[in-house]
Amino acid sequence: SLAISIGALGIGLYCLDARSAVQEYVFCPLLRLATSAEDGHKLGIKFLKYGLAPRLFSDHDDEILQVDVFGKKLKNPVGMAAGFDKEGEAIDPVLDLGFSYIEIGSITPEPQPGNPKPRFFRLPQDDAVINRYGFNSSGHLSVLSTLRVRFERLLSANPNATNNSFRDGKLLAINLGKNKTGDEIEDYVKGVQNFGPYADVLVINVSSPNTPGLRNLQSEAKLTNLLKTVVLERDNLPGELINPNLKPPVLVKIAPDLTEEEIKSISIAAKAAKIDGIIMSNTTVQRPVKKMITKSDVVRETGGLSGKPLKEISLRGLRTLRKYTKDSDLVLVGCGGISSGKDAIEFAKAGATFVELYTAFAYKGPGLAAKVKDEIVSELKKEGKTWMEIVGSDDK
Repeated sequence: SLAISIGALGIGLYCLDARSAVQEYVFCPLLRLATSAEDGHKLGIKFLKYGLAPRLFSDHDDEILQVDVFGKKLKNPVGMAAGFDKEGEAIDPVLDLGFSYIEIGSITPEPQPGNPKPRFFRLPQDDAVINRYGFNSSGHLSVLSTLRVRFERLLSANPNATNNSFRDGKLLAINLGKNKTGDEIEDYVKGVQNFGPYADVLVINVSSPNTPGLRNLQSEAKLTNLLKTVVLERDNLPGELINPNLKPPVLVKIAPDLTEEEIKSISIAAKAAKIDGIIMSNTTVQRPVKKMITKSDVVRETGGLSGKPLKEISLRGLRTLRKYTKDSDLVLVGCGGISSGKDAIEFAKAGATFVELYTAFAYKGPGLAAKVKDEIVSELKKEGKTWMEIVGSDDK
């Protein structure tokens, strides 16, 4: 009976370990089978929020993964992209799964329901999804109250914290959106005012394909004006709550569906406004069907495609962006279709200082960040280099 107890304990611990294969090959497929895409997303957040998700039993990052960015150090280059935790409910559980950066949001000033359901569709054969959520958000006040409660709770436990993530080497980013009928500048200004004190990084989202007219903000004149206004507002902040001497860097998140000329215009706008970086990229309205396995009608659903089929489009966009920004201090962040350590390294060599993922996490489960990091370490050791040494190495 002792042997049975020890065996049961071993199986229990194995099932609780985020790295275990059972997560990717049993639990994730079962969750997909039992839920719609949107319900599965909500359930995943609930599991994390209430401590019901598996955990990493060890999360030690090799020093070669260290990232120097925004005058700080990240323990590793793997972040969680916006769209997963829209309301900031699972910040700490996500960071506990080995991510060094989490971007919550997009958050709009006023609550809005987003587009009618169904609006989130799985393409499991392609490890991809299509979403047309349309900035569904509980609004600034709701997310602010969540962040305030978290801030007070963690500050009393860790009064010497230096990041709003409340973890050394990890950052909390807040992604700002505009209401469907909101003002294209005022909505972002409110976001900076409300969330600047709680953010290690602020992200201006002008690239969701699901809010009418939003992508028009990527035109050079409009974007320059918006970003200059946002930077001015950031500069006027009293400082971050965790450290009044710091003000959060500002990044802009752009679409992958841009011509080279448009990407060049965005880099000019970013430099003129003196923002700190650019995230390439959001979801795509393209459907690279020749490279996709899924042939059903779901491919024709309106919305942004993310996951594996986005990778080549996003990487191509990043290379173009690098061409026009390598003479500047702009930090480039790689996002779109990344699901492995090899993918992350490709983005780094193309100029990304760190990377973000999301869709792959939904398919591969809670151990993904740890597995991606293991693969990066193994590749870097083969090359005899650190992460920072390979960033932008395609230029050479």
